[in-house]
Amino acid sequence: MKAVAYTHCHPATHEDALLDLVLPDLALPDAPAPRGHDLLVEVRAVSVNPVDAKLRATADPAGEPRILGFDACGVIRARGPQAHIFGDGEEVFYAGAVNRPGSNAQFHLVDERIVGRKPKNLSCAEAAAMPLTSITAWEALFDRLRLPRKDAEGAVLIIGGAGGVGSVAIQLARRLTGLRVIATASRPETREWCLQMGAHDVLDHGGDLVAQARALGVAIPWIFSTTQTLKHWRALCEIIAPQGAICAIDDLMALDIGRLKPKSASFHWEAMFARSIYGTPDIAKQHLLLNEVASMLEAGTLQHTMTRHLGRINAANLLTGHALVESGTMIGKAVAEGWE
Repeated sequence: MKAVAYTHCHPATHEDALLDLVLPDLALPDAPAPRGHDLLVEVRAVSVNPVDAKLRATADPAGEPRILGFDACGVIRARGPQAHIFGDGEEVFYAGAVNRPGSNAQFHLVDERIVGRKPKNLSCAEAAAMPLTSITAWEALFDRLRLPRKDAEGAVLIIGGAGGVGSVAIQLARRLTGLRVIATASRPETREWCLQMGAHDVLDHGGDLVAQARALGVAIPWIFSTTQTLKHWRALCEIIAPQGAICAIDDLMALDIGRLKPKSASFHWEAMFARSIYGTPDIAKQHLLLNEVASMLEAGTLQHTMTRHLGRINAANLLTGHALVESGTMIGKAVAEGWE
């Protein structure tokens, strides 16, 4: 089977940063059968996430091919003995697991408990843009921050509203809560995108966030920071309402958490791979979550966030996606579809 992998850490400009490979075909009759809850998926489309670029740049596999890729949309070709949620031939979408081979391959094994049904109204490419960001945004807002789903007062602030996660978080907060949804952006095009996603207000995260937030005249008990949390930390601690909560997804090696104590405010991590890595008892919540996202996409209450089609799934095209997410200017998601 064809796959895209890397063998050493290189910058995105290096000719060997990603490689086109041919590997043993998991779909052949004599290949190892799916075990446990696994599905064997024929991959039709994948998207590029910041975690792909981060791993390629920092997690050196010492010469052994490592297949990246998390988001995928495809068709089930075989099932393990404990896989009963789906049937053969069904179309699915999912975000995979960080501790298993990735989805940038023609055939991929994934635990069905973190897989959802493909939205019927989306193409494979459009569907592949959604799983990782939807899971991350949903868990951050409703599992970590525990946003009230109705009869709520105040506002939620989303730092980095035009990125993949921010784009979905704005939509979920606007559609599923009664809160005022405030996002941040720094360019005219990203500001317009946030408004299109449903933000009531858009702040400039290149300016004085505290002054801008106070000018809105609304309490902000919840903050979801998708990027540059450390840079904005002092401002976030000033903005957060007493007894509020902040959730972040970016890597923070040092954080002055004591700034939250006077307000009895809390800090939460969101790591969407936690359930799959540790096989938590509630791992199947991601299956249910993705199915609910699929229903919202089909109903038109949620819109897909694919903004760039990279072409076929190959090393050159995926590397273009890596460069886009590393640029820090990407709006929405970049997707590759089909094999040559």
